[in-house]
Amino acid sequence: MWPFSKKKSLELPNFWWAYEEDFNEKLPESIHENTFVVLDTETTGFSLTKDRMLCIGALKLRDNTIVVKESFEVYIQQEHYDSESAEIHGILKHSKKSTISELEALKQFLEYAKNHILVGHHVIFDVNMMNAALKRNGLPKLKNKTLDTESLYIRTLLISSVVQKKERYALDDLAKKFSISRKDRHTALGDAFITAIAFLRTIEKLKPQKIKDLLR
Repeated sequence: MWPFSKKKSLELPNFWWAYEEDFNEKLPESIHENTFVVLDTETTGFSLTKDRMLCIGALKLRDNTIVVKESFEVYIQQEHYDSESAEIHGILKHSKKSTISELEALKQFLEYAKNHILVGHHVIFDVNMMNAALKRNGLPKLKNKTLDTESLYIRTLLISSVVQKKERYALDDLAKKFSISRKDRHTALGDAFITAIAFLRTIEKLKPQKIKDLLR
């Protein structure tokens, strides 16, 4: 009845089907039983159509611990180059970093992330950039649930009536608040590490018992 849709779906690569199968398994109810993937992307800019990801960095959190040995970092081949953004993240067009194709980077990230909850600071930007890359490569959007460290941090402020609140909080604000070193700031893996510590400190304040308490 739907020959075109069926044919199109069958053209998706095996690694996508493996990623989809991960979601047949329900997430544990307990915070401590979940694995969180804390990610950050460095990009050539903020446009979802014109700009590209330069690097994806990620760390895994299990039982309130950063699993450093399972860190993830890939640099992506590209033609697009923005000299202004390079001044921020230091990724140069002729860098000696080993690079892989955008499709291979997506494949590796999906195998790494599985069905785990994605955590990021302003995480919707990273997810949207990744979804734009998936679309360019003929793949569906990410299926993972997400948590944003800015939103979670703001929830901790609602508990206090004496803290002066702002509308937005940058990652630097959280790093300063929680006394986190910023020496690797503006690298994907460095920012993921700062975000991971900020996430753990925020969880300590919120004291959620179930994963649904965070996702609400």
